[in-house]
Amino acid sequence: MTLTINGRQMEVPNTVTHVKSLLSHLNLENKITVVELNNEIIEKAAHAEQALTDGDRVEIVHFIGGG
Repeated sequence: MTLTINGRQMEVPNTVTHVKSLLSHLNLENKITVVELNNEIIEKAAHAEQALTDGDRVEIVHFIGGG
């Protein structure tokens, strides 16, 4: 499946079917993230149920601590 993630086209395996599995694939599952799917923010509680389809546009913002 081809997704556009943060403006870049990316091929992801067939096992990436939902937002939660995409975050896991990108090693972001334990980070604080905001996910936008096709211009709609997806609440964290819905990550496991929100399906992805070929051609979806995903924006992911994750926070990095520092000081």
